[in-house]
Amino acid sequence: MRVGPGDPRRLQDFLAAKLKLSRRAAKDLVDRRLVWVNRKCVWIAGYALNGGDEVETAKAVPKAPVKFHVRVLWSDANYLVCDKPAGVLTCGDERSAEAILRAQESLPGLAAVHRLDRDTTGCVLFAKTEEAREAAVEVFRTRRVSKTYHAIGAGEFKYQHQKIDAELDGESAVSYVTREMQGDGACFLRVRIETGRTNQIRRHLASVRCPVVGDRVFGLKRARDPRLMQVPRQMLHASTLSLPNPLDPHAEISVHSPLPADFRAALGLFGMGRGKAPRRTRKSKPAASGGKGRR
Repeated sequence: MRVGPGDPRRLQDFLAAKLKLSRRAAKDLVDRRLVWVNRKCVWIAGYALNGGDEVETAKAVPKAPVKFHVRVLWSDANYLVCDKPAGVLTCGDERSAEAILRAQESLPGLAAVHRLDRDTTGCVLFAKTEEAREAAVEVFRTRRVSKTYHAIGAGEFKYQHQKIDAELDGESAVSYVTREMQGDGACFLRVRIETGRTNQIRRHLASVRCPVVGDRVFGLKRARDPRLMQVPRQMLHASTLSLPNPLDPHAEISVHSPLPADFRAALGLFGMGRGKAPRRTRKSKPAASGGKGRR
């Protein structure tokens, strides 16, 4: 949408007029970092537009509707693992995955053991009782949990394997990254985290100049590649979750979540979908990242 004579020059008002939205809905688009002005991500509702500016919007991931279903991947007497969709908080909201599952599974005491960001998808563990939750939290505290994520990174990931050991908020944080595929302008990555700091994967990948595609906070602020504006959310998916069953010493919880449809579609945008031939990259030695020379 190009700003022409007579068009509102305040971004929120321009979006409301052009997209036939309420001012609140227009502001929500801006707040969710889904608006680009001249291929620069803008998140200020009052941003002043100039004549000739090009305004584009990414397709929004819908927030949880009133009626919603969350898929259960695995369940026993004490725990369940769900496949959290995008646009839904893990807990703390009446439309969260926790609230939906409480009603859906008739488990009023259900509680999340850990969290994923609103727009991150995949495996989340829930406890059915307070005793089960406390036991699971202790297992997480002792780092006996294995979590693997998949991500789409912007640009080229230089190494086949890389350990990123860089503190976050004054605490140790370690991520192990494997390049699964290099596409045209983006790469498909597998990430195993040793620690669970807030936004760890997003921040670590940004620190090595391979931010998560669709990440409007830690990712690219300017989209030189127009395909980046077509990705509606951060392409980060919690693929596997494994841990000793906290209340059964002879059992293990091990769950896999397949890549969601929008993630597969984003892979296809960059030549990494089914039937696409990825661009081959020269094999390189594993690298450890921590200092400036490695980033």
